[in-house]
Amino acid sequence: MITQRQLARKLAMIAIYQWQMTQNSYQDIYLAIQDDRDLSQDFRKCDPAYFQAIVRFVIENQEQVDALFMPLTERNLDMLDQIELAALRLAATELKNHQDVPYKVVVNESVNLTKKFGAEQAHKFVNGVVDKMARQIRIMETGGA
Repeated sequence: MITQRQLARKLAMIAIYQWQMTQNSYQDIYLAIQDDRDLSQDFRKCDPAYFQAIVRFVIENQEQVDALFMPLTERNLDMLDQIELAALRLAATELKNHQDVPYKVVVNESVNLTKKFGAEQAHKFVNGVVDKMARQIRIMETGGA
């Protein structure tokens, strides 16, 4: 059974992707998801506060979010696949702002979403970067390096 937070993450990743592609406002993206026949049902079942917290933070603090993972990649920002980028932004925000979510859950969820939406091997890249990011952001929880 999929949880409210898992649905919120899925929709947040879709919203972040839409924002990356269109640069539309949070409000426009929020309304588009609510109006989408396929997504609106999931939105009614998700944790809307969690969705909002993640998506708003990414949109309002993109440079700060990107700074959490860009030093850990060997790619420039413009060379990242948009699905991978959305997954990394989602994971960075969860690791930094949602300490109640265990880092292993953040890693697992970002990998699963990348498997669902990304290229065939994209999840391996996302897994490596999110794991490194978790070790830096959640030093006490992960035991560091």
